[in-house]
Amino acid sequence: MTSRIAFQGEPGAYSHEACLAARPDMDPMPCESFEEVIAAVRGGTADQAMLPIENTTYGRVADIHRLLPESGLHILDEAFVRVRISLLGLPGAKVDDIKTVRAHLVLIPQSAAFLKSHGIRGVSAADSAGAAAKLARTKAEGEGVLASALAAEIYGLDVLAEDVEDHGHNTTRFVIMGREADHRRRGDHGMMTTFVFEVRNIPAALYKAMGGFATNGVNMTKLESYMVDGSFTATRFYADIEGHPDDHPVQLALEELAYFTSSLDILGVYPRDPARD
Repeated sequence: MTSRIAFQGEPGAYSHEACLAARPDMDPMPCESFEEVIAAVRGGTADQAMLPIENTTYGRVADIHRLLPESGLHILDEAFVRVRISLLGLPGAKVDDIKTVRAHLVLIPQSAAFLKSHGIRGVSAADSAGAAAKLARTKAEGEGVLASALAAEIYGLDVLAEDVEDHGHNTTRFVIMGREADHRRRGDHGMMTTFVFEVRNIPAALYKAMGGFATNGVNMTKLESYMVDGSFTATRFYADIEGHPDDHPVQLALEELAYFTSSLDILGVYPRDPARD
C-alpha cells in the first residue's frame, strides 16, 4: 500500500507541488486546514505532513508556529519550493481577454506589477487551486486565476503567462513532519535542529540564553517570538540552528539555554537542505 502525505489546500496548490517534488513516492492527500493535516497524520490516515513555514516575500505563514509545538509531530525534513505564479484562463483565452483574476490573498500583491501593466483587477480567494477548480466549472468569461501550472494541468485550464510574480526569489520553505522522530540520520549537507522555548522571568534572560550559541560557534539561522495564549507577558521563541544535538558545541549551547528557560521542546532534527546555500 502506498503511503500518503497530507497537505493543506486543493489539488494543484503549491503545497501539493511541494509533495510531488519532495515525496514523489507518496500519494498526496488534500486537507482543508493545517489542523486537518496534523490530525490526519496523528490519526494514521496519512503517514507524513507537508506544512509551509515561511515565504521569502510575505514572511511567516500565519498560525504555523503555534500549531507545530502542539501537533505532537516531529520534523523529518525541510524542502524549499520556488513559487512560480502563472496566469491561468479558460482554453483558448488570451491575456488581453482577462479582466479579473482570483487568487489566494498573498499571490495578488506578489504579482502587482504584472496585473497593473495588463489592467487586471485582483480578487482574493480562499485558495488559488480552489479558484482554478471553480473557473473550470463556471467557465466565467473574462476571468482568470493566479496559481501553479500544476493547477492548470489538473483542471484543464490554459497557462496564459508564466512567472508573473514581481520577485524572482519567491520561495516557500516547508517542513515534512511525521509521528516518530529520527535523530540517527546525518545529512550530506549538515543537520538542522528546530526547537521552541520560553525564557525564565529574570532580567536579560534571552540575552543570556543566546550567549551559549555564540560562545560555542553554533549558527542560529532563525529566531522568532510570538505570544502564548494571547498573553502580552508570555512569549515563546521559535529557533532553527545548524547542527545536531549530539554535536558537542550544540550540546553545550543547549545546556546553557536550558538553564535560562522555563520550557524547551525540540521539534525536529533533520538534514539541512542544500537549497539553503
